Amino acid sequence: MKRMAFFLAAALFLCTAVVFMPEINAHNKAEKREIKHILCTALSENATGTVIKGSNEQKRVPQGFLPKLMSVLLTAEAIEEGKLSADDTVVVGNEVENTVGAVIWLTPGEKISVDELLKGVIIGNAGDAAQVLAVCVSGSEEEFVDAMNARAFELGMHDTVYQSCGGNDEPSEYTTASDMTRLAAELVRHTELRKYFTAWRDRVRGGETEIVNENRLVLDYEGTTGLKACHSPQAGNILILSAERNGSTFTSVILGCDDEEERFKMGKKMLSSAFSSYKVTTPDFSNEFIRPVAVHGGIEGSVMVGAGDISELVVPGSGGEISASVLIPEYIDAPVKKGQKIGCIGFYNGKTLLCETALVAMSDVKSKDLSWSLAKCLTVLYK
Repeated sequence: MKRMAFFLAAALFLCTAVVFMPEINAHNKAEKREIKHILCTALSENATGTVIKGSNEQKRVPQGFLPKLMSVLLTAEAIEEGKLSADDTVVVGNEVENTVGAVIWLTPGEKISVDELLKGVIIGNAGDAAQVLAVCVSGSEEEFVDAMNARAFELGMHDTVYQSCGGNDEPSEYTTASDMTRLAAELVRHTELRKYFTAWRDRVRGGETEIVNENRLVLDYEGTTGLKACHSPQAGNILILSAERNGSTFTSVILGCDDEEERFKMGKKMLSSAFSSYKVTTPDFSNEFIRPVAVHGGIEGSVMVGAGDISELVVPGSGGEISASVLIPEYIDAPVKKGQKIGCIGFYNGKTLLCETALVAMSDVKSKDLSWSLAKCLTVLYK
């Protein structure tokens, strides 16, 4: 009897252990799953691509569902090239099964317009709509993702990697705040997208599905041109906000924000500081201030030089005038090719170097050779 009681007690202990151990393990796993986001910001001027200021702007971080922005860009470019039309109707395939994140409940075999798909992606952040657009543009999501990465490289987004058209919220699919300013600037140039980016809510699929923009600043922020607000466990709260006032367009990027409302406050504050504190200007420079450069060993004793294209610059609105510093050598050796870089001009705001522009040769200067020397001698003899 005592032996039986012992076994019962032991069995009760084991059962108790089985009940409580999973709770302890679940708690430990929850702690391990806790994600620490890195706040990354960037403020840029769109026309020049200048990143005015930021924090951790070059830090690679998970991008959550931001790949949808590149999907939109490739779709807009396909429409621009005539490969696709917003009025086109497409048939949804099996690609929409098991979509991650927000959806507009597309089903295989359903018909929907490209216009509604763009609404679904931009306003509703719908992953299934992004997948259908990917197949429309490239034939498959795999080929579309290759095109996304290629386009990112062309835009100078060298710290961005795409693995899906809509975002899979994996750390391996990363970007930077600086790279996002490049993508935003390119998207803003497509003015036909503005009606989507600035819409607050709409309906798709024949009015069956209502979509609402997570970027609530499209309702009341002056001059807004979009672009996107989203959130995910890996990437945190994200805001990419562009606005245009008095001919200037700026973009603020906030990645990895822990607070949903704070990202909106930060985005507005950054843009407001840009509009109040910075201006876009083209430096005033005349080639008459540049002297000819001596050419050693050339059939001409000197060559005129001139400035290449002078780009617009972003400068503080009350930061004083822009000054120029010209750097050219005393002489160069022949031969000289037209367009050859001879020196450079540095443009400064105070002591801050804003940019450099090349000084180039305005004409060719050939080297002295034997035939030139003989011709010169004959000219002297027969004078």
